[in-house]
Amino acid sequence: MAGIFKAYDIRGTYPDQLHEAVAERIGMALADLLQVEEIVVGRDCRASSDALFEALARGITRRGAHVLDLGLSSTPMSYFAVASLGAGGSAMITASHNPPEYNGFKLCRAGAVPISGDTGIAEIERLVAGPEPPDAERRGEIRRVELLDRYVDHLLGFARDIRPMRVAVDAANGMAGLILPRLFERLPQLTVEPLYLELDGTFPNHPADPLKHENLRDLQAKVRETGAEVGFAFDGDADRVICVDDRAEVVTADLITAMLARIFLEEQPGATILYDLRSSDVVREEIEAAGGRAVQCRVGHAFIKQQMRELDAIFAGELSGHFYYKDNFFTDCGITTMLRLLSALSREAAPLSERVAGLRRYAASGEINSKVADPDAVLARLEERFGPEGEVSHLDGLSVRTEWGWFNVRKSNTEPLLRLNLEARTREEMERHRDEVLAVIREG
Repeated sequence: MAGIFKAYDIRGTYPDQLHEAVAERIGMALADLLQVEEIVVGRDCRASSDALFEALARGITRRGAHVLDLGLSSTPMSYFAVASLGAGGSAMITASHNPPEYNGFKLCRAGAVPISGDTGIAEIERLVAGPEPPDAERRGEIRRVELLDRYVDHLLGFARDIRPMRVAVDAANGMAGLILPRLFERLPQLTVEPLYLELDGTFPNHPADPLKHENLRDLQAKVRETGAEVGFAFDGDADRVICVDDRAEVVTADLITAMLARIFLEEQPGATILYDLRSSDVVREEIEAAGGRAVQCRVGHAFIKQQMRELDAIFAGELSGHFYYKDNFFTDCGITTMLRLLSALSREAAPLSERVAGLRRYAASGEINSKVADPDAVLARLEERFGPEGEVSHLDGLSVRTEWGWFNVRKSNTEPLLRLNLEARTREEMERHRDEVLAVIREG
């Protein structure tokens, strides 16, 4: 059980770290934490998900709460379920982009408000480690809920006059493959070039992690082969998406944030939009040029969703491919992002490659991981070395903004790693300053 309780979810390898006995205790603890009548439970297509569902549901019902069983589901579909059904909480059984031997639980309160380490996961860990409570006087029931058609209706509400076009999609054999066929039946104007829509929790074609460019090769080849205008790659539970343009080049998520932000601000002038601190300065510039309020936020879905609610933000984008929508219960959804981008492409004839070309104004390092013995000591050393050169922020790790650009170094939540993101005005400057910062991180 050691190490499965994370900052944003519960996750580990099955059956050595996470197994039925632990899942049953987690179900009991979740019911005790929430103290509600009904808890939505969805699951992905991994081989261990059915067994973990049975155990989790048994724990929830033993403590007197009812389980609303979604069956197979994406994580965004589970958010829709808990919010639209008015349930008191939810658990999504998934390990997202992790390899097949992993599984876990993404947890929410009513209204799809996430449960993080600070807001409940640590308490669940304490309850699971303690004595087992007795069964409730009246056990809960498991009730099956069919929501797929209603969820597709909800998704279609984000489509805006999508014109005929050829689109490539790669579901990576994950949960987007449950929803996309039903959705595309309702969008007959699209010519869809599908890849790996079959649900298979062994992920036989490639890992369900679109952030790694090697996992985009098949999608890029499909775009070149078919002449598709755009391609979309989803992660295992479909809450993230990465895009490739009509030239089969990867479009980083921050550029998609910048592009969509302008459209949202046409619809709601002056609104607030969030972007995570790894994103290009282009995002802030585009939001402000369109008359919006740009707010930088720390990395992590629980933090972003909370800040969106506090500021009543209409949209947020994260470099990892998470995009968040006020009209989607302040939650993230890869398919919603696909529909909004297809709607944006339908507004004018210019291809995606042309639209993002003007947004590539700076040179970014991408995220670079370094294993270090003492992350806090390295962060202190970085601040001592580079802090005097510019403006320092500790919003999330260490950020330093200088006359040539900026960098951010933050700790991993799960490993002794530091993650560097750096942006400069030119590639030459980026490479020089990247190497300077990495030398300090990796010295000794």
